[in-house]
Amino acid sequence: MAQVKLHDISKSYGSVEVIKGVDIDIDDGEFVVFVGPSGCGKSTLLRMIAGLEDITGGTLEIDGVRVNDLEPSKRGIAMVFQSYAIFPHMTVRENVAFGLTINKASKAEKERKVAEAARILQMEHLLDRRPSELSGGQRQRVAIGRAIVRDPKVFLFDEPLSNLDAALRMDMRMEIGKLHNDLAASMIYVTHDQVEAMTLADKIVVLKDGMVMQAGAPMELYHEPANLFVAGFLGAPSMNFLDVTVEAVNETTVTVKNASLDLIEVPSKGRAFTQGQTATLGVRPQYLHPADEATGKLHGKVALTERLGSETVIDIKLADGNKIIAALSEDAILTEGTSASFQFDPNQAHIFPEVR
Repeated sequence: MAQVKLHDISKSYGSVEVIKGVDIDIDDGEFVVFVGPSGCGKSTLLRMIAGLEDITGGTLEIDGVRVNDLEPSKRGIAMVFQSYAIFPHMTVRENVAFGLTINKASKAEKERKVAEAARILQMEHLLDRRPSELSGGQRQRVAIGRAIVRDPKVFLFDEPLSNLDAALRMDMRMEIGKLHNDLAASMIYVTHDQVEAMTLADKIVVLKDGMVMQAGAPMELYHEPANLFVAGFLGAPSMNFLDVTVEAVNETTVTVKNASLDLIEVPSKGRAFTQGQTATLGVRPQYLHPADEATGKLHGKVALTERLGSETVIDIKLADGNKIIAALSEDAILTEGTSASFQFDPNQAHIFPEVR
């Protein structure tokens, strides 16, 4: 396996800059997920690593070698695409061995490597079938198997599960996680699905408008988002945001309030604030708990109740007209149209100087 280093990487199409000075270090054997909204540049960045897109500026290194101008076939990478890209007229065995056949590998080597890939992916019984006889998940396994037999330094995945239904996505997500553990391989994975990012990654890189917003371990980003964008992007349901006024500032805390929120002191977490400014308070729906009016900090009316079995999601319309969401335990019952108050631990809240 190998380290991958991106230093000040940029990509432009004419005068339009789509990747803007990206710096990322990927350690040997690390599973890194690029995540962000559509158009943020995550697939473009992956294709630049693969050699399918030219690099406008910066340096890309794989295993300590600068590969900016190296052909894709010589970079030691294998890529699994969103579309399975398998040949319908070939059997599974022939599809998995295709790259080896092109490189004129011996029959014995092909048989050994295909058998090993089939064992890892538990598809020995599929080797003599054709793609038309396979499910979507099985076809994706074939595409992954074709990558495995190449013994690449780095595996690249470009939204490989987006064409599968929800149940298959979960199964394949577990398969890819197991594959990473079994191979101890360096993997770079692109997705817009934050669940895939949170469950698979050793490191998440959150991208927006061609720039890195934050990179780190999944729970680090979840509990300590660097900015408003990361806070709102990771987590389901999304973090609640409230426009608040800063009433007081000291060394480690900020005191804020608004029309629906009682005066509350929250950790500033090293961010700078001034008294009287407008800021944004973030609270995750899972951290809101029903309370009576006297002890509650947030006050509003129940607009909608969604019972999901494992939890109940409550839409609350606040006094200032804004809405927030509370994700409560499965047996929580709140009647639509009634007044409701909620409390939360201030240490679990986030305060940002940016305004939404």
